[in-house]
Amino acid sequence: MTDPAALLQLVFSGLTIGGIYALIALGLNIVFKATGAVSFVQGEWVVLGGMLAALLFTLTALPPLVLVVLVALAAAVLGAVSERLTVHLLRRLNATTITLLTIGMASVIRALVMLLLGKSPVGLPGFTGSGSLTILGATLQVQTLWVLGVMISIMVGVHLFFENSLTGRALRAVAADREAAALVGIRVPAMITWSFALAAVVGAVAGVIITPITTMSFSGGIFLGFKGFSAAMLGGLGSLSGALLGGVLLGLLEALAAGLISSEYKDLVAFVILLGILFVRPSGLLGREQILRV
Repeated sequence: MTDPAALLQLVFSGLTIGGIYALIALGLNIVFKATGAVSFVQGEWVVLGGMLAALLFTLTALPPLVLVVLVALAAAVLGAVSERLTVHLLRRLNATTITLLTIGMASVIRALVMLLLGKSPVGLPGFTGSGSLTILGATLQVQTLWVLGVMISIMVGVHLFFENSLTGRALRAVAADREAAALVGIRVPAMITWSFALAAVVGAVAGVIITPITTMSFSGGIFLGFKGFSAAMLGGLGSLSGALLGGVLLGLLEALAAGLISSEYKDLVAFVILLGILFVRPSGLLGREQILRV
């Protein structure tokens, strides 16, 4: 029988990585809601955020929260520029073409990160030191509380953005009917640029808050992107609340599989879940039977 403290430790580990998966899935859903495409560049924004924050900390020793703001601003600019240099140049917007373009964007960003930020894994100090809490015999890193707090804050912020801001409502209109949105004066290309910029910010911030817990390397984007995609599919592609549910569930299942079965099977969980969802319920747990970008 598994020790309750050890089981709780696995839950803490699953919540930590699940929070990052949820943020990656959120970025995927933001782009999907505006374009109908799956952005496979999302994992690279996470890597860029973590490695850029580590470089800035080495050069300036700025407080971690200041690094979050600086990295978010840089990611917003890079996300917008990358969209303008690729998707914006398309004569006709097509979800399949945009998806393929994001694969190319991911390769370019990965190469640039390797050339400009280095190949060596990097780390960051915890936002409030390296302390930990002991709860029922299990150890919870203080940085995990930051991960969960930032994840919830971003989820709420993105929800309010889509519900209450003019730009957010315009994005929802573009998602519902691109042609009708253009007819009422909404600048569809600008809204798509906004979606890529916002998704880049979410991914980069996820990279900053997880780097104090695990080192970040330029080659980790593919792995993280796949896990985020699996989380988005599990929760329901196009559903913001589904991103939260899918990410946390995937993180918990991975941690429990590693602790109760074998660490060799941890990464297999995402593949099994993705295949299972595609066969049994392609719309995901919170998605609609026919996925609509609303």
